[in-house]
Amino acid sequence: MTTTEIDPRTVYAGALDWAATVVGGVREDQRGLPTPCPEFDVDGLTRHLVGTVHKIALIGAGTQDPQALPATIGPDEDPLAELAAAREDMEGIWAAADVLEREVAAPWGRTPGRLALWGYVNELLVHTWDVAVSTGQHAEGPAEGSELALAIATTLVPAEREGFPFAPPVAPAVDAGPTERLANWSGHSR
Repeated sequence: MTTTEIDPRTVYAGALDWAATVVGGVREDQRGLPTPCPEFDVDGLTRHLVGTVHKIALIGAGTQDPQALPATIGPDEDPLAELAAAREDMEGIWAAADVLEREVAAPWGRTPGRLALWGYVNELLVHTWDVAVSTGQHAEGPAEGSELALAIATTLVPAEREGFPFAPPVAPAVDAGPTERLANWSGHSR
């Protein structure tokens, strides 16, 4: 499999469906809980997760420098409502026929849109897993999409992480599903 054989928009849509379920399942009393992503509690990570959907929309539009875009939504914004709005924007922008092949500015440099979106598939699945694990929700996203994202991540992100914004990979548990293995490859663990 290569990154050009599968349309990442389909995989991202499945990940967004799962993210909406997980974000919608966060209870008020869980917002301050720690997450596998040490710089964020559940509330901060949920807001970051939604912010990444806004960011990939703007990356696809090519109208702003992705380094200048906010990493999270604000504290007064409803994460579930913002996720729905960000999804609508993202899907509208990424529906363009040429967006997957067009060069875009991603946070890691200029790249074909297809590869930028695969990077954000990884980000969405891993951070949704983080929130799900932290709040006791079902922590496996769409299996096929997670397997594809893992195959691409292990091809594009080396185990040696110097210069990459990932912690070293974590050995997965024997019974880990594909989403957990993706999170482990990205340096996250329970």
